Amino acid sequence: MDPDIQPLDPIAFQAGPFTVHWYGIIIGLGIALALLIAMREGKKHQLHKDTFPDLLIWAIPISIVSARIYYVIFQWDYYSQHPEDIIRVWEGGIAIHGALIGAVATAIVFAKYKNISFWKIADIAAPSIILGQAIGRWGNFINQEAYGGAVSREFLENLLIPEFIIDQMYINGIYHHPTFLYESIWNLVGFAILLLLRKVNLRRGELFLSYVIYYSIGRFFVEGMRTDSLMLTDTLRIAQVISLVLIAAAAALWVYRRKAGLANARYYE
Repeated sequence: MDPDIQPLDPIAFQAGPFTVHWYGIIIGLGIALALLIAMREGKKHQLHKDTFPDLLIWAIPISIVSARIYYVIFQWDYYSQHPEDIIRVWEGGIAIHGALIGAVATAIVFAKYKNISFWKIADIAAPSIILGQAIGRWGNFINQEAYGGAVSREFLENLLIPEFIIDQMYINGIYHHPTFLYESIWNLVGFAILLLLRKVNLRRGELFLSYVIYYSIGRFFVEGMRTDSLMLTDTLRIAQVISLVLIAAAAALWVYRRKAGLANARYYE
């Protein structure tokens, strides 16, 4: 007999006509913590205290829009028939790669406007970004999304993970891989690695490129386990293709910037 397991309530509380979801709270927590860490590090680099708050004012809404556009493009068969659903972002349907594209584009323009090196901003923000992603995946956990294929309860118990995670992975009568957890742990380890790489004093831009390569490697493998991937073809997952492209592009850019003399400055200069 299937166990009588009730999923966690995705709604944190209601304030009059407004419904506050745990997903939003968790994402907000991730952004707040990431911002504090970036601001603290930015101070060491003599950046104005408002640099990262000012950047976020633009980056957050632009990233949400770009994440939605990215998702809609790869689900166009549906949205072309239901255009009224395109703006219903509160019903789900955003992609982290789309958000990153929007955030990077915003940071490039912002850095040029403020006359600050984009690579300097990107290096400082890299650990914050991956930490925010690690925290944000728990929003997927609450919503019972971004999970993997079917597994047994025994398999999950052998992972030595808490009972509440196992119970939340019981979806539609089936237990699933907690791929949100795999990626969250991968990102937390990445956060620690990037903090250590700060001490190495890499050349400017290389801490951010390390983040791109590290995150993309993990995302490639985790994506292969998920059941809700955006698909390019029947067998080709978009996120995996993007991850491979990002790994190759970041590695090529790393080599090019060194050979072209564009990476002579160090992280702590």
